[in-house]
Amino acid sequence: MIKGLDIDYIRRFVHFAKPYKTWGLIGIAMLPLSIATNLLFPWLTIKIIDNYLSVGEYEGLAFLVGLMVVVVIFNYIADSCYSYFLRKTGQYTLFDIRMLLFRRILKLPRSYFDRTPTGVTLARLTSDLEAISDSFVMGVLSMVRDLINTIALIILMLVIDWKLTLIVLTVFPPVLYITKLIRNKLRSMYQITRSALAKGTGYLQECLLGVKTVQLYGAEEEVERRYADYTQEFLQAQLKSNKYDAVLFSVITGVTTITIGLIIWYGSGQVVQEAVTLGVLIAFINNMEKVFVPLRDFTGQIAAIQRSFAAFDHIDELFQEPLEEDGRELISKDALGDRLQTFQSLEFKDVSFRYAKDAPWVLKNLSFRLDKGHQLALVGTTGSGKSTILRLISKVYQDYEGSILLNGIELSSLSIEDAMPLFSLMQQDVTLFEESIAFNIGLGKPSIGDEQIREAARYVYADGFIKALPGGYDMALSGNGGNLSAGQTQLISFARAVAQGGQVMMLDEATSSVDSVTENLIQRAISRLFKERTVIAIAHRLSTIRHSDTILVLDQGRIVEQGNHEQLLAQNGVYAGLLQQTDDEPASHQARYELPKL
Repeated sequence: MIKGLDIDYIRRFVHFAKPYKTWGLIGIAMLPLSIATNLLFPWLTIKIIDNYLSVGEYEGLAFLVGLMVVVVIFNYIADSCYSYFLRKTGQYTLFDIRMLLFRRILKLPRSYFDRTPTGVTLARLTSDLEAISDSFVMGVLSMVRDLINTIALIILMLVIDWKLTLIVLTVFPPVLYITKLIRNKLRSMYQITRSALAKGTGYLQECLLGVKTVQLYGAEEEVERRYADYTQEFLQAQLKSNKYDAVLFSVITGVTTITIGLIIWYGSGQVVQEAVTLGVLIAFINNMEKVFVPLRDFTGQIAAIQRSFAAFDHIDELFQEPLEEDGRELISKDALGDRLQTFQSLEFKDVSFRYAKDAPWVLKNLSFRLDKGHQLALVGTTGSGKSTILRLISKVYQDYEGSILLNGIELSSLSIEDAMPLFSLMQQDVTLFEESIAFNIGLGKPSIGDEQIREAARYVYADGFIKALPGGYDMALSGNGGNLSAGQTQLISFARAVAQGGQVMMLDEATSSVDSVTENLIQRAISRLFKERTVIAIAHRLSTIRHSDTILVLDQGRIVEQGNHEQLLAQNGVYAGLLQQTDDEPASHQARYELPKL
């Protein structure tokens, strides 16, 4: 979180705005013209009233009135150009921040997404950035212009009549003091408001994704109650913010009215005594609006800017979130050379892992090796560590003990961009985008052409059902493939993994939650993979992995048996017991197949 004065936020925003400084300088150049025309208006008012209207002299009046019209037009042009070019600068700057933030999110470690609700991250990219756009850009631009105009007007007023000006200046210190106090209150309340909004958005996103489950089990009332709690927290924080904002606004409005009344009372006496002209008094009263209206609006601008500062804090949390490779010494591409062009081997040496420092160990001293062209299968009960092994290989988590060697190179010293092209992963949880089937297989990569997409679909036996769909490969999918069956989405996910071209195929229970027809297709594709590719598979059914070169039987993070199918049967141990019970049930079904405790 950014610490220090509010100016730090502005300095950081200006840093992002450097590519667009030309537009910004054009806008800033309009500010002197705006100030000059603002100062000319009261001067012309005094001249018209005192030199012409008060004495009944009309010769030359038309010229001054015309000059006043020209001043008003130039003031309008200057203000418009100032706002347009600086707002243009601000919007392009926000576009860059949005893209920079999105790129950073894409590079965050996958462990970040395991512990952070998606809705919270979504709020950073949407509502928080919009708060900066609506509040910071517009608020700062208006406040800077109004502040400079106000100072210039006060200087002009001192030149015209310093006694009347003193009446105005005497109310400034208490107003500024009150503004500072309430500003600090607003800042803290807006922090609470943004946090409450982020939590509510996160829960709302979860509910919308799981609305079918909520409806199926009649949990609407509980979900509604929890969402009401989040919304109530946001409402209360917002109401408190509005209260402070209203107090500040009313204070400024009251002070403005009282000051104008004092000037009229004192100035009228001065006019009667001929110490002050009528034109000066009218110009002062007119200037009071120009001085105090910006000061009154300043309270609203402060409130808006405080909202944007709170949003800046939340966005900065994402910028401070460490990236995957932060703090690690990585081998450069030049140093790697062609050592990762072809997969040769993957080796675990005494690898232990836990998800947090105070958490129990999930993997304990695992050692095994996978060579090119071989197949490795992982079986075991739920929670035995099978999926964790794939997460370590995929660099989802890197804080392991021991050593993981890819082609003899320590995996933690390799960047994701260098290591992961060797692997393709078919996950248990399928994610599909609201795009065409072809896009969902190739993910829009230019390197994956239409023929490669179709070849991948044919490889996993998905080509047949895709061609039968309306539009075929161009058919647009609804949210996460809602217009397809579960089996069809699984086949598309399988085709995606094949199309990505990884030399090592990792299968995470590829046949889970599919119908028997689709399972048969997937089993045929897996059999082909086992003959033609290097494979790491978490076995859903033992028949899937009978032909694996090595089968690891896991229990509580340890390898309790390893060997090929025939060797494990000959041991007549845990694996043989699983196989004897039935080969039609999942090998990871803990309720039916509890492994013996060691």
